[in-house]
Order: sequence, then C-alpha cells, then structure tokens
Amino acid sequence: MPETTNPPLDALDRRIVVATQAGLPLVPDPYGAVAREAGCSRGEVMERMRRMLSNGVIRRIGAVPNHYTLGFRGNGMSVWDVADDRVEHYGRRIGELEFVSHAYRRPRHLPEWPYNLFAMVHGRDRTEVMEKVARIAAMLGEDDRGHEVLFSTRILKKTGLRIGSG
Repeated sequence: MPETTNPPLDALDRRIVVATQAGLPLVPDPYGAVAREAGCSRGEVMERMRRMLSNGVIRRIGAVPNHYTLGFRGNGMSVWDVADDRVEHYGRRIGELEFVSHAYRRPRHLPEWPYNLFAMVHGRDRTEVMEKVARIAAMLGEDDRGHEVLFSTRILKKTGLRIGSG
C-alpha cells in the first residue's frame, strides 16, 4: 500500500481541530460557533474542514449518538458467517436497517472464529435485540451459515482526532 502524507496543519487548521475535537457545538449554528472560537469566518471553517476531510486529516463528520442515553440498553454486535462473495451484498442491506448503526466485513480466524460480517444491533433490551437479529437471520435465509450476538457490557468513550491547544 503506498504511503500517503497529509499536508501539514497550519495554525488556523489546528484551532479548528481543537474547537471541534470534543464534537461540534450543540447550537443552531455550530460552524459559526467554531468560527468565533477559531477566529475566522464560518465559510472558512467549512472550507477547511472539507479540505481536511478530503485529505484524510478528518475521516468523517457525523453524529455519534450515545445509544444508552437514548434508551437503547440491549446493544449487541451480531456476527455472521456468510459466503465471502455475499458479504458486500448483505452488509449493505443489513446496514440500511433502521436498528443497525453499522455493518462491516472482518476477516475470519478459523477454526475458532468463522464470522466475516459484523452488524451492531440496537434495542431497548436484549430481548428486543434478539428479535431484530432474528429479522436479519430471516433476511439471510439459507445464506446464514451461523451467527452469534455479543452484548455490550460497558460504554467505551468514542473520540476523534486530539491535538493540544498550545
């Protein structure tokens, strides 16, 4: 894989990252609030964040909900053994379900771990998660060669890029 290098961050880029590294402000105009903190215009914040996104400095801009706070306490990672040539197809379909936050392919580690498709399923409790997993199993039909559900036992803090403010 070729090595990629990102352009260096200038002082304004760094101020924007520092202003957003804990998340965008929860205000009607979050980019305006960042602009005020960083000392530039709203348009410049948006332009620079787009550039950092396209250059790979920022991987994504999106909401990261705390499912527990929203009342979803039965969260479980469903893992599936499906034919390798069907993973992409089913990953897309499962990822579009309203109760799945993300679905992705992972390598198998045979013989102990035959699963190659992971999907995070959210529910109010474990019973609801298992009902939703049954819906996925029905969608897969005979292509479901086995699955398990690994339930969350604690919340891990999700953070993005962190740099010092100095």
